[in-house]
Amino acid sequence: MTEKYGVMVCGHGSRDEGAVREFAAVAKGIAERLPQYQVESGFLEFATPIIRDGLDRLQESGHTHILAVPGMLFAAGHAKNDIPSVLNRYAAEHEGLTISYGRELGIDLKMIRAAGERIKEALATAGGDVPLHETMLVVVGRGASDPDANSNVTKVMRLLWEGLGFGWGETVYSGVTFPLVEPGLEHAARLGYKRIVVFPYFLFTGILVNRIYDYTDKVAAAHPDIEFIKASYLNDHPLVLDCFAERVEEILLGQNNMNCGMCKYREQALGFEDEVGLRQESHHHHVEGIGTGDAHAHSHDHDHPHDHDHGHHHDHSHGHGHSHDHAHHPYPHADHPLGPVSMKKSGS
Repeated sequence: MTEKYGVMVCGHGSRDEGAVREFAAVAKGIAERLPQYQVESGFLEFATPIIRDGLDRLQESGHTHILAVPGMLFAAGHAKNDIPSVLNRYAAEHEGLTISYGRELGIDLKMIRAAGERIKEALATAGGDVPLHETMLVVVGRGASDPDANSNVTKVMRLLWEGLGFGWGETVYSGVTFPLVEPGLEHAARLGYKRIVVFPYFLFTGILVNRIYDYTDKVAAAHPDIEFIKASYLNDHPLVLDCFAERVEEILLGQNNMNCGMCKYREQALGFEDEVGLRQESHHHHVEGIGTGDAHAHSHDHDHPHDHDHGHHHDHSHGHGHSHDHAHHPYPHADHPLGPVSMKKSGS
């Protein structure tokens, strides 16, 4: 029998009516990107329809294989335990029904680009001529009892900081873990930046996002010499919707677990867009064996400046080959005052 596939978007749920409306808009945007499937949605708690309601609609309309994705940024307790338990119980109760569960949005270059656009929108609205080198970025995560999920927010912050070229970046959290928003922003205010951009790395509005903005106002009032800029959360940014659609398709196509998915040579990394498709080759073949006591090791008598680390890079995943002048693509923020230029100034 031919399988009939349907899609289920599993949300957390919120008591905030605005968040529920935004989730519905995101589900609609996902459905528009996947016209070949019937797409349903539901919530784990706090709102209706619940996840079982959406599963019922798919099952009753003859779907035999449901592709379920968590409508969440990171995998913490809800995505790892709560949603799978609902899906597994439902599948066990309905013979002949298969439910395949996809991964969360996670750290993805589309998500970083979407976040970057929200931040750039806020800066454009604020106007003025404060350079990014004199502006600090504070990314606010949800906060979880899962340190892996918390560490992901820090990686997002670093990708945004480096991609856009801010003077400094910090990560704070709206709850559960530390540092929380108010003490984190008070700490940020002591660092001496003229502007601080506060960006909630959240999908939807709700009480937590409102609290983030309230705390921002409170700290800003205590530091009138610093301009605080409140960036919008992600919401239904087109790149977010694209990423959700990819998570559904991954279930059938197979998941790419390699960090190649975050590689600047394959995808548009914020700030490094012009490096997509550069041909790759190991930059170390000319120093193979040096320092090992091998008399046959070969080298070149020339300086070989590096702007990358010496970790193994998955060369097999990309095309190879380029001219042998060993030049590296220029780093987009080579003139950052806290970067390589500061080492030259100090004579290091």
